Amino acid sequence: MKILFAASEAVPFAASGGLADVTGSLPKAIQAKGHQCAVVIPLYKSIDAELRAEMTFVTNITVDVSWRKQYCGIFTVEHGGIQYYFIDNEYYYYREGMYGFYDDCERFVFFDRAVLEMLKYVEFKPDIIHSNDWQTALIPVYFHVYYKYQEGYNGIRNVFTIHNIEYQGKYGREVLNELMGIPMYNSNLLEYDGYINMMKGAIETADKITTVSPSYAWEILDPWYAHGLDRILVTKQYKLKGIMNGIDTALYDPQNDPIIASHFSSENLTGKHECRRTLLQELGLDPGDEPVIGIVTRFVKHKGIDLIRCVLEEMVRMGMKFAVLGSGEKIYEDFFREMAARYPGKVSANFGFLPELAHKIYAGADMFLMPSQSEPCGLAQMISMRYGTIPIVRETGGLRDSVRDNGGENGNGFTFKTINANDMLDAVRRAKRDFDNKDEWAALMKRAMECDHSWSASADTYIELYKELLSQ
Repeated sequence: MKILFAASEAVPFAASGGLADVTGSLPKAIQAKGHQCAVVIPLYKSIDAELRAEMTFVTNITVDVSWRKQYCGIFTVEHGGIQYYFIDNEYYYYREGMYGFYDDCERFVFFDRAVLEMLKYVEFKPDIIHSNDWQTALIPVYFHVYYKYQEGYNGIRNVFTIHNIEYQGKYGREVLNELMGIPMYNSNLLEYDGYINMMKGAIETADKITTVSPSYAWEILDPWYAHGLDRILVTKQYKLKGIMNGIDTALYDPQNDPIIASHFSSENLTGKHECRRTLLQELGLDPGDEPVIGIVTRFVKHKGIDLIRCVLEEMVRMGMKFAVLGSGEKIYEDFFREMAARYPGKVSANFGFLPELAHKIYAGADMFLMPSQSEPCGLAQMISMRYGTIPIVRETGGLRDSVRDNGGENGNGFTFKTINANDMLDAVRRAKRDFDNKDEWAALMKRAMECDHSWSASADTYIELYKELLSQ
């Protein structure tokens, strides 16, 4: 099979979050199992000059954006065994940043149409086009409206993955004719609650819809999680499937990670203690045996930061130390700054996107706190387990699917159910109690580190899904 992954970002070229990790890792895992994969993303200004220098120009074409015809350059490079394609238009993509512009709708309308036009000019002829999130949601729509009966496109199947249903690509009805060029008799594909909703269009027209964890697939049928799309998703359950994301086990490998202070494994944890000692020293935290809780996250409401705000001082009084890294809403950043000032040696607050420090926290902390209100998949809890850092999570989405409470025999972390600070605090207390039992904690670390969170199992499930589609 040949699978083309279309996304707005992909490691190592452009990244702002977990989507880039998925589009950087999943194609490699599928290709390792004997199938051919390629990835297409926009050619952003931010792409590293060295990576850009390796690219080869394929051709330039024009792409319809409703009544306009826009220049489109196509570039390609092979990286890590995967063929990458880049859609170039300096007006749309030669900017500081990837998202958040007044014309984002037009920028990704252009990209989605360009991806389908590109197939006429490149050697890669896919059996499956796998689109991701709202930025590529019009690919299955355009395919359905314009391309599926064209020569060279017959037999292609479309898969659409919802990484985060909160971001749907909602715009006023005027974009249908002014930007998208969708005929009025097809407007029902995109109209929803008085808006044009790009994700809704993908849900209508894709052959399969996937989410990034099994739990998230049924959670988004509930109005509390679905941000308005539950009504359409309930009618499309027959093509909805949850597949758990994996992590890059080569990038996050305690036995070979070049960033951490000392290497270790589930069989020999000596290096873990050195990573812990070095982390405390680097962040100015007090030495000692008290548990160190790591927090690496975006500071936004749905990450459960409000729960931490309610009881952080109580956790400090319990004897916990905190290594915090993230960025986001000012109210949360100010909170952590205040806590670091009020509790020097107990709370270290660090702001920004700092991958090296993130690795050191994953390796050096004892516990990892993720009290998310919603979490489609979550990667940090799986990364922390890889380094023997025990997650404390709320049971939602991918957190529920990957973390089992240590109250049972096969536990690999600690969980709590409700969006309640005292419920979270109880999970932290249980974690501290087990931490104080060194034999129990060592056994828990070993179980966590030996969990398989690689992409291999996910790749098998996706391959099965693709084969099912192609056999229909």
